[in-house]
Amino acid sequence: MKILVLNCGSSSVKYKLIDTDTDRTLAEGGVEKIGLNDGFLKFKRADGSKEIVELGLVDHKGAVQAILNILTDPKEGCIKSYDEIDAVGHRVVHGGEKFNSSVLITDEVIQQVKDCYPLAPLHNPANITGIEAITALMPEVPQVGVFDTAFHQTMPAKSYMYALPYKFYTEDGVRRYGFHGTSHRYVSQRAAEFLGIDLKHCKMVTCHIGNGGSITAVLNGESVDTSMGLTPTEGLIMGTRVGDVDPGVLTYLMMKHGYTPDDIQRIINKESGMAGVTEISNDMREIEAAVNAGNERAKVALDMYEQRIIKYVGAYAAEMGGLDVIVFTGGVGENQVGVRENVCAPLGFMGVEIDREVNAKTRGTETLISTPASRVKVVVIPTDEELMIARDTREIVSAL
Repeated sequence: MKILVLNCGSSSVKYKLIDTDTDRTLAEGGVEKIGLNDGFLKFKRADGSKEIVELGLVDHKGAVQAILNILTDPKEGCIKSYDEIDAVGHRVVHGGEKFNSSVLITDEVIQQVKDCYPLAPLHNPANITGIEAITALMPEVPQVGVFDTAFHQTMPAKSYMYALPYKFYTEDGVRRYGFHGTSHRYVSQRAAEFLGIDLKHCKMVTCHIGNGGSITAVLNGESVDTSMGLTPTEGLIMGTRVGDVDPGVLTYLMMKHGYTPDDIQRIINKESGMAGVTEISNDMREIEAAVNAGNERAKVALDMYEQRIIKYVGAYAAEMGGLDVIVFTGGVGENQVGVRENVCAPLGFMGVEIDREVNAKTRGTETLISTPASRVKVVVIPTDEELMIARDTREIVSAL
């Protein structure tokens, strides 16, 4: 079965065409700068080479049309017609409490996703535009929604509730939802397969660390706690997001400087994190280069970044009553050797011991980086959210 996976953002659409019979990616790429005059499509050929096609001003429907055009292009395409696409799977960021698993897209589901707009005002509307674009261009093809928040719906109330007046939960839906759920689900399952252990009898912490980042406690295959909250701003220090912060800081700044809620949203989401502290970049490669060049502010920021990860891993190990596996994934988790080493070093008291030579050689590949003597297995597992979306889509569509 050939599944087209779409990940629609506010100004971009990423795609993969996956043959779920073999789990092989047939085509991938994306449209960027949607809504601007210099929009473009970039795609990867089967031989690994890349190409860019200038599109100019396009909306999301035009972006999806451009993707379908390149997939069926006589020279660059990998299919002859739309008819070869059996279904489309969509990444949907926020499902609220309505969805604890992936679902077939229906009018009712679309309305429920729209009901979550206040919880994800930047993401869910874009996700819906992708669904509507496919409906317009390929009205007969079944579509499936796969939710970032669904994996975390197994969290108990003690993990997802905030200590605010209860009416804010019942009337406004204010609670911790968590994100990156599709990634945490994939890498936890894949790590268990890779290590040959039973996920249903395992205490695992999965660290999805990139420009955005979150950590999840996976107990016997289920999410029981995660670092992101109502929004993706809570938790780890990220590229431009603040992560955990005393809420009193925000009210203090609003009163002192006259900031509006929109100002605060901008500051905590786009001007904070590693970029805000270093005033250099949100790119960890540039920050590590600055550290190596002797930049003290960059060193403090990197120490802060790593300490927050250590705190969450330690807290979740305590919460689960022990720890069997630590998984690193995401752009930083898969590639930044120093971050992995510095996070694991203080966890030696729990029996974590990594092989420094193996760790130093590991970038973007499935690898066991702990020593044989380590009581906790430490692995690098590249995430593949698109494959998980494709598998969910196949399962749902096959049952129709």
